[in-house]
Amino acid sequence: MATLYVTTPGAYIEKEYKRILITKDDEVILRVPLFRVSRLVLVGSVGITLQAMQALLWHNVGLTLITRQGKLLGRLVPPTVKNIVLRQRQYERGKDDQFCLAVSRKFIYGKVRNSATMISRLRRSHPEIEEEISVKLRKALDDIDQVDDLASLRGIEGSAARLYFLGFRQAIRRGWQFEKRSHHPPEDEINALLGLAYTLLHENIITALEIVGLDPYDGFLHADKYGRPALALDLMEEFRSIIADSVVLNLVNRGMITPNDFIVEGKRYTLQKKGLDDFFHAYQNRIQTEVIHPFNRHRLSYQKIFEVQAAGLRKAIEGEEEYHPFLSR
Repeated sequence: MATLYVTTPGAYIEKEYKRILITKDDEVILRVPLFRVSRLVLVGSVGITLQAMQALLWHNVGLTLITRQGKLLGRLVPPTVKNIVLRQRQYERGKDDQFCLAVSRKFIYGKVRNSATMISRLRRSHPEIEEEISVKLRKALDDIDQVDDLASLRGIEGSAARLYFLGFRQAIRRGWQFEKRSHHPPEDEINALLGLAYTLLHENIITALEIVGLDPYDGFLHADKYGRPALALDLMEEFRSIIADSVVLNLVNRGMITPNDFIVEGKRYTLQKKGLDDFFHAYQNRIQTEVIHPFNRHRLSYQKIFEVQAAGLRKAIEGEEEYHPFLSR
């Protein structure tokens, strides 16, 4: 099953027996059997009937609403796994400073290691990327095991991220502006694309955590804040470069999306429909890409690997085994 993205302005989602219809101006654009959809993402001014929402819930299909700028508006999900004992154990672990530090080291090790691997790959086709970036990222891996508190760990992560984006910037095709990673608001089109990619990745990780019965909102590394899925932010760290950043680089460097695909109004960057469609198609292809998982040795899609990592985190919370981050080759 796949995620279905609906980007047509003014489109409407309706229900027809065991199918959902995408209509506009009373004309059917697309009919999709519900069993073929794992998640429905509505982008911008797309509407949906109550009957369609109920059908999604009955068929265990999640619904996500985002703006055309990539901001998450909300989610509709079926009831989560009813495992109060697991949730209680998770909340207990969140109060254990040693556990939080130990598992957070794993998240950040995975992030920095995958970032270093990404930079090494990029240097093959972009020799202008300084070798020192790779050297310093590898050095940061040694530093991670030496920290004895979360504040120091976050400091290493922040420094490594700034180094990584120096190399990332040098790999971007000419014609694009990108000085540094900026969040709210994005300062250029590349940051807008990264923000959209991270929103989609975050949603995938939330779903994976819910599948294994964990609470996406109670994290170990990111400070818990009302309304923020902190655990999903924790787990997605190791996938940022190899999923989200990879999608953005491929799209811009191959000319599939250009700066002309954006409408710019002040600090508001809106990707037009063709660009959005190309973006979602590329993202879906990326998470369906199959690779060998480094620990269970099975060939799995990245989307399945999200669930495998969430299950591994659950085992660590339950005390069954140590958590191992996903490391890209």
